[in-house]
Amino acid sequence: MQLCSVCSDNVPKYRCPACLIRYCSLNCFKTHKDSCEPVPKKESTSDQNSSHAAVREPWTPEDLLDEDDQGDMVPADILKKLGDSEDLKGLLRNPHLRRLLVAVDTAENKVDIMKTAMQEPLFVELADRCLKIVEPTDTEED
Repeated sequence: MQLCSVCSDNVPKYRCPACLIRYCSLNCFKTHKDSCEPVPKKESTSDQNSSHAAVREPWTPEDLLDEDDQGDMVPADILKKLGDSEDLKGLLRNPHLRRLLVAVDTAENKVDIMKTAMQEPLFVELADRCLKIVEPTDTEED
């Protein structure tokens, strides 16, 4: 997993707009900004794109995962199946489940929030349905 380029303690959530390094907090940004060396801006061939100051690369799975974790990465075709699942879309229309997912996504302590979420039957149902799509048993594939 990639760590903050400043403190090397946490997973980075942000990217410096000038030099594009990744950092995890406001404190790390403040520490970094004194030594920031902006990357040269690429000239845009389109007038529409010329207003963008920094080249922003999209996050890739490799940015977030180390070599050991990449073995657990779900292939794009399976992720597409998750996105196309009407069953999952139906579950995700539930406002309680949506609030729970936001709480999980924004929580500082992921372990504790996942323990709490797994006590919610609706969350367990979502997890089970996702797993059936990602890792179907032989009888489910037929």
